[in-house]
Amino acid sequence: MIDSGYVTEAFVIEHAQVAGFRLVARSEINANAKDTKDHLHGVWSLPPTYEGGDVDRPRYAAIGESDRMTLKFVKP
Repeated sequence: MIDSGYVTEAFVIEHAQVAGFRLVARSEINANAKDTKDHLHGVWSLPPTYEGGDVDRPRYAAIGESDRMTLKFVKP
């Protein structure tokens, strides 16, 4: 998971809860369904990094930036 640069919502939520935060909202506003998360150089294959240089660059450009999560926590 971390080697690819991708962190799951479950990982973030679990660690935030351990730190005493409570999840109060989530949104798909920054989600990118085109990002399959199985790229050779992980998240760094995608723009703006393009870790693989010109290899498959048009494919990665078509995907756009990585799938993102938007979570809101409060500390009671």
